[in-house]
Amino acid sequence: MKKEDLKIVFFGTPEFAKNSLQKIFENGYNIVGVVTMPDKPAGRGHKMLHSPVKEFAIENGIELMQPQNLKSQDFIDKLKSLNADLFVIIAFRMLPEVVWKMPPMGTFNLHASLLPKYRGAAPINWAVINGDSKTGVTTFFLKHEIDTGDIIDQEQIDILPDDNVGAVHDKLMNLGADLTLKTISRIIEGDLAPKNQSELLNGAEPTLAPKIFRETCRIDWNRPALKVHNLVRGLSPYPAAWSIFFNDSNELNVKIFKTSIGEPTTLPCGSIVTTKHSLEVACADRMLVVEQIQLAGKKNMSSADFLRGTDLSGYKAR
Repeated sequence: MKKEDLKIVFFGTPEFAKNSLQKIFENGYNIVGVVTMPDKPAGRGHKMLHSPVKEFAIENGIELMQPQNLKSQDFIDKLKSLNADLFVIIAFRMLPEVVWKMPPMGTFNLHASLLPKYRGAAPINWAVINGDSKTGVTTFFLKHEIDTGDIIDQEQIDILPDDNVGAVHDKLMNLGADLTLKTISRIIEGDLAPKNQSELLNGAEPTLAPKIFRETCRIDWNRPALKVHNLVRGLSPYPAAWSIFFNDSNELNVKIFKTSIGEPTTLPCGSIVTTKHSLEVACADRMLVVEQIQLAGKKNMSSADFLRGTDLSGYKAR
């Protein structure tokens, strides 16, 4: 089959998915439909926000679907009418079996980890939070249980010591687009030898990457400085690690975006030490140097700028 004869339906919503959609489109594949999440209101004006995938589909005249219910008969019938050969899923909702079993050449997903490691909603965050030195992207055929399907292909990158989750996201977004294109080509050519994830695990439990909640992001200053530093990296720039700075009469809610490891300390955990230009907080073993911080309702700024407008004398962190 020639690539222009292969009918593809693409499922995705955020920028991470749009990058792969664009790559498929620019390489001459026949995208007969795009499925993305319904529009959501955003900002103070509650203006309806179009996803990056939707914007790309509209700009390039691709058939667009935004079903509220993925099991609705109208949506199923519309998908069937497209007579697609292959479905490509990137950063989308869990699909019902009637959908992912529809195309004759299968449905594959691009996942931002080296499966079976980090199955779940937030694989990039957890790889950085856990201090991993490597991660990657995986394509796999869908099956019932989420992120458990047979692996088609993988690509790996290094996580550098100063990388935050935003930097790793962008690396994987570009790497994932290349792997998506490679996977489609392999499927056309029949060059496949999918690997069963259970065999790769060999009896071990998979590492999970659950959704990030607000309490996940709260800093525990009783932990070693490296653990806190990695938490900050793994949540920056979004949703960001947070803490409360307090004294006898006031509390400050702060988000922390960048840190570095300081000197060993015997100060009680949560002790705050400041100079004119620096802000450090005591962890279980070392000081953590806070380099970028944001007070609730204010802009993200350097600690030096923060301290010019905020006196932390007598404050502690919890």
